[in-house]
Amino acid sequence: RPGLALCAGCGGRIQDPFLLRVSPDLEWHVACLKCAECGQPLDETCTCFLRDGKAYCKRDYSRLFGIKCAQCRAAFTSSDLVMRARDHVYHLECFRCAACGRQLLPGDQFCLRERDLLCRADHGPAPDGA
Repeated sequence: RPGLALCAGCGGRIQDPFLLRVSPDLEWHVACLKCAECGQPLDETCTCFLRDGKAYCKRDYSRLFGIKCAQCRAAFTSSDLVMRARDHVYHLECFRCAACGRQLLPGDQFCLRERDLLCRADHGPAPDGA
């Protein structure tokens, strides 16, 4: 469809012999498909992520929009082990009692008060029905 498509990056008509298609309906000039954050060219050799009509490289997409640790606010990598408490996600090493600093391990009882994790010794017995 060269000549009929409009580039999602610059808005110009694509008359080049090649175009890059991202998602089913967005087409780009090869030179226009770049990470909106760092400017890295995004071609068939690089994973591309879309958000609000902008294209991002994997590193910037993860940094800007990925789930972040509730404690250190750093993004997770695919190899990170995580702990969850309600809708909060933590690096394993960040899953610690806010009062005493003890690392909480799977099976440990803890309390989540606002954003603070507390071990059983620091939050005391659970109220009835909790």
